[in-house]
This record gives sequence, C-alpha cells and structure tokens, in this order.
Amino acid sequence: MEAKVLTGTNFPDLNLYRKGKVRDIYDLGDSFLMISTDRLSAFDVIMQQGIPLKGKILTQISKFWFEFFKNDIENHVISTDVNQFPGEVQKHKAFLEDRTMLVKKAEMIPLECIVRGYLSGSGWKDYKATGEISGIKLPAGLSESEKLPEPIFTPSTKAEIGDHDETISHQKAIDLVGEETFNFLRDNAISIYEKAAGYAESKGIIIADTKMEFGFADGKIILIDELLTPDSSRFWPADKYETGRAQDSFDKQYVRDYLLSINFDKKPPAPVLPEEVIQNTSKKYLEALVKLTGKSI
Repeated sequence: MEAKVLTGTNFPDLNLYRKGKVRDIYDLGDSFLMISTDRLSAFDVIMQQGIPLKGKILTQISKFWFEFFKNDIENHVISTDVNQFPGEVQKHKAFLEDRTMLVKKAEMIPLECIVRGYLSGSGWKDYKATGEISGIKLPAGLSESEKLPEPIFTPSTKAEIGDHDETISHQKAIDLVGEETFNFLRDNAISIYEKAAGYAESKGIIIADTKMEFGFADGKIILIDELLTPDSSRFWPADKYETGRAQDSFDKQYVRDYLLSINFDKKPPAPVLPEEVIQNTSKKYLEALVKLTGKSI
C-alpha cells in the first residue's frame, strides 16, 4: 500500500483556480489542470485524513469511463499523460503522475445530474417519507436497496463546500437551466447510467446510483469533472446483493456508515478516522478499479 498520502497541492508558480472537496484545479490559460488528491468528503464534510491511493484510483476510473463513452458524448479530457502536459507543470510530475487530467475549460451547468437505479441513501429516506424522489411518484411497497422499475433522474443543486446539495424537482431544475438543457442532461445521464450499469454488472458490480456533471464548451454540452467513480456513485458487490437492507459497497458508503455509527452531526470539523477504516476504504476503492478496468496501480 502506498505510504504517502496527498491531501493537497501547493504550486506557487501555477495559478490555483479553486480547491474542491477532492480536487485542486489550476488555470493554465487555455486549459485546466485537475488534480485528484486523496482527500475524502462524506456528508459534504472533508475528512481530516486522506485515503491512500484514492486520487489515483478516481483518476484512472474516470479515465476508463471517459474513454468508454467517447463515441456517445464529448468530454473535457485533453490528456491524462503527464508527459503531454505543458512544460511549466513538468517540474511537478512526481505529484501529478496517475492522478491528474489536463482538461478543456467549460462553463459548468449548476446541476448535479443524479441517476438512481436502486432505492438507497437519501432516495430511500425520501421515499419512506413521501413515496417520491424529486417529485417522481414510485410504486408503493418498495424495500431498501430494491431495483427500481426503471432508472430515474433526480437532480440536485450544487452546494458550496460545507453546504449540502439539495434534491430538487424536475420543474425547479428546468427553471434553473432551461427546458432544452434539462432534457439533454436527463436523457444523456440516464443513457450513460444504463450502459455503464450493464457493463459493471458483467464485472460483478452493481451501480446503484451515480452523479454526473456537465458543462458548455464551444457551444456544446460535454461531460466534465469525474465519471462513475466510487466518490460519485454507489458501487455494490453483485454477489452479496439482497434487498431489504443497506449493502456492502466499494465506495465511501463504508466511511459514511462509520460516521453514522458514532453519531457524527455532519458538520465540520470531521472526526479522526480509525486507521482500519482508512485502510479498508482504500482497499475497497482499489478493488473497484481492478474489477472495472482489469488494471491496478
């Protein structure tokens, strides 16, 4: 297991654009340098400790999926090969290797595009309370983790760091981004989810739900940020799946479950995670990479 954990970057010679929950983004003028650190956020709170290998795993899984869908929809990736990055970033190669994407600049669409194929997490909570998710009426009598009759699009707002994303109705999403853009996002997000879920299941992974982001570049809507990673999705081992309970997972649900077990109030500061939780989380992320891509780090 890799000993060094990268929880942040500091390149004074480069123009820091923003630090997200996981990614540090530098503005290179005509492109962005998007670096996946080993930070982990749960319940929109950034944990104090990083997860070994996490940033590299996220980048390699996103790279796999962006390539997988390249003929379906354009994405923001220019290169993931550090040797092809501009000269001014080459001196930082040791930090960037395997965890960095050089990407096109895009105008982010302010909507988290969530597709749910199974009833879990906040979707299960909303369903128990109202029988609906995002205003979508679901059949009565569904169990936790049950597969939905068909995948549903449940958008949410994009929160700033420290705030919580808020699930919104389709009409509110239309009001936010316009009907034409909304229809494009919904249709493409569901299509991507269905194709990815079919592939993943053939590799022993159920993708219960996932979150995507899109942006405008050169007058077109393209995929941006990360894609179908354990940070943006719920990955369940297919051979352990059964309805009526929370599932084992290859994603950060393991950390969420630990935080719930100690009654974390979902507000900063984050508690210190036990070493066992950190190492097991790293192993789960790595197992997802190997199962999906056939490659390790």
